[in-house]
Amino acid sequence: MLLSALAATLLFGVGDLSASELRQPDGPIILTVEGAITNVNTPDGKAEFDMAMLDALPQRRFRTATIWTSGVSEFSGPTLTALLAFVGAKGKTLRLTALNEYAVEMPAADAFADGPILATRKDGRTLSVRDNGPLWLIYPFDDEPAYKTEVTYSRSIWQLKSIEVKD
Repeated sequence: MLLSALAATLLFGVGDLSASELRQPDGPIILTVEGAITNVNTPDGKAEFDMAMLDALPQRRFRTATIWTSGVSEFSGPTLTALLAFVGAKGKTLRLTALNEYAVEMPAADAFADGPILATRKDGRTLSVRDNGPLWLIYPFDDEPAYKTEVTYSRSIWQLKSIEVKD
């Protein structure tokens, strides 16, 4: 896990895209990223994403059980690592906020290749607000027993609407 975290740290400093490569959303805005980022698409320095833009990021899928659902489900969506790299995140802390204003902070270093994803789909179906969507930060709980903690569960925020990257 430490090697994955180091790889993520290196990834955030390498391969940042220029602001001209982040297009304007065509559909409804699903996610806003702000704070210590370099790739933006709004005049006030934010990165706004519609579903098509999120779908264009590197995707990951895994099967896992959660404490909120019954049985094992397949979750898929962009990796948190890919999103942070794409916006040129330079901070150490992430503040994640849900539609109901529930918010949680987590170290940016927790975003690594085999870590959490921004699930847009469960069992192949697009997540609706009613189904904890449109975005659910979810960990592969069954792949890593260390994820089965109250801290990690509290970071598994559903109905995610924004991420603030803090120094």
